[in-house]
Amino acid sequence: MVRFRLRTVLSLLAIIIGVAVTLEVIWIARHVLTWIVISLFLALALNPLVVWLQRRGLKRRGAAAGVAYLLAIVFIVAISFTFVPTLVSQVNDFVQRLPDYAHDVTHGRGRLGFLETKYHIQERIENAVKNGGATKVLGLSGVALSVAKGVITIVVASVTIIFMTFFMLLEGPVWIERFYRLLPSSSKPRWRKVGDEIYRTVGGYVTGNLLISLIAGSLTTVVLLIMGVPYAVALGLIVAILDLIPLAGATMAAILIGIVAFLHSVPAGIVVIVFFILYQQVENHLLQPVIYGRTVQLSPLTVLISILVGAELAGIIGALAAIPVAGSIQVVVNDWLEHRHEHPSTAL
Repeated sequence: MVRFRLRTVLSLLAIIIGVAVTLEVIWIARHVLTWIVISLFLALALNPLVVWLQRRGLKRRGAAAGVAYLLAIVFIVAISFTFVPTLVSQVNDFVQRLPDYAHDVTHGRGRLGFLETKYHIQERIENAVKNGGATKVLGLSGVALSVAKGVITIVVASVTIIFMTFFMLLEGPVWIERFYRLLPSSSKPRWRKVGDEIYRTVGGYVTGNLLISLIAGSLTTVVLLIMGVPYAVALGLIVAILDLIPLAGATMAAILIGIVAFLHSVPAGIVVIVFFILYQQVENHLLQPVIYGRTVQLSPLTVLISILVGAELAGIIGALAAIPVAGSIQVVVNDWLEHRHEHPSTAL
């Protein structure tokens, strides 16, 4: 007969309840946690500029962070004034041409005419609307309400991320120092080394990923402009955003932009597909090794598994954070293995 003390049973129940409550809180606050992760990535991307400004004369962290933030805002505003008018113009042109596209589709003409001639898409939509009745109307109102909530959420998230990123830039080193003060004096040098390695890994990945995405979007825009594909700036922006997603992002961008280019003309589609094939080879074998080689040293299999697990746990945000998290875990494991070999009796 196995007997358990009441204290053991209560301790086990307390642990189970604590884990359940923690998981529930994480699930409820998942959107806020996503904002925190995004702010952390942005702060890590801006922190090298803050450090550079401090070395060039701005000794105070607050002044350097403020200048870095202002420079980032000026850069974003300059890019917006350069591309947004063209982007808005192209979107307006697309919206104005939608009736013509719809007319061609319903009459079986144009590059999308096969949707009507082969699949009778117009009749299918009409039947769905007729059979839906009031349910469809109520569903539409529900969609409109969801869209309104989504817009409000995006505005709140953007404002929150802006302020949170600035405060992380301003107070990040102070929080890290407070954490180090909680550690025993004998282990502080070891954990400072681990912290520096993790910062170098995550910061290098964030900065490199942004740089690679900027290169991908810019080159795509140039190719589309040369081939005369409409909405080149908007499509280049989509490529830059999708390229942030490791491994799968560039492939999704190639498929999407390739389809748009083929709808414009067959030669443009061929040129765009060839460009993406060549660019992905350059990105995979030149840009990523040069930019990531000194920061995130992970095998391709580890990268793939990390991205799949991250995407399954937290979607796109999880895929974005998968590589730096895996790199941080690798830093901790390597330090533990090194410490175990040097001090076998104290490794655990």
